[in-house]
Amino acid sequence: MGDRSGIFAGDDPFAIARVWLAEAKRSEPNDPDAIALATVDAAGLPNVRMVLLKEIEEDAFVFYTNYESVKAREIAAAGRAAFVLHWKSLRRQIRVRGIVSREEGPQADAYFASRSLKSRLGAWASRQSQPLASRAALMAEVARMTAQHGVAPARPPYWGGFRLRPLEVEFWADGPFRLHDRFRWQRQSVAGDWSVTRLSP
Repeated sequence: MGDRSGIFAGDDPFAIARVWLAEAKRSEPNDPDAIALATVDAAGLPNVRMVLLKEIEEDAFVFYTNYESVKAREIAAAGRAAFVLHWKSLRRQIRVRGIVSREEGPQADAYFASRSLKSRLGAWASRQSQPLASRAALMAEVARMTAQHGVAPARPPYWGGFRLRPLEVEFWADGPFRLHDRFRWQRQSVAGDWSVTRLSP
């Protein structure tokens, strides 16, 4: 396990990530749970965008989106994705790479129900990543969905979660003179044992 101590100490990368995220929630001014999510298209050209990380489970990271979006289609095709959490307030980041599967059961229903009514109706109205004629057209669709679904819209069948089970997690913290601290956790499969390596800055 190398010379890990302080903020890097522990034998569970998910527990360390939860501690770091909790710290960021106290110091980061906006969206401490924002991740830059990377996928690749059929030609291998990368795409990256910001989404919100909604849960760090015992063995996975969970986020939600429209399954008809570009990101979701690319995830479905590749079965893999990567993301980075970066906090300027803490001068730390966490990089994650792994295998992705859908979460579209009761857990997705519960999260959808916890969102604001306007966000739930927006999920029905938006055909994410598809061409849009105008903002007015979008708002008209929101009004139509409001009339159709009322105050208790169910989760759309094309909207749900993704669970990323990592094969690699890297914890990075800023160091003086750019001599940063980096520890990479790796495993050969999502059921495998972790090995931890300190990396040069």
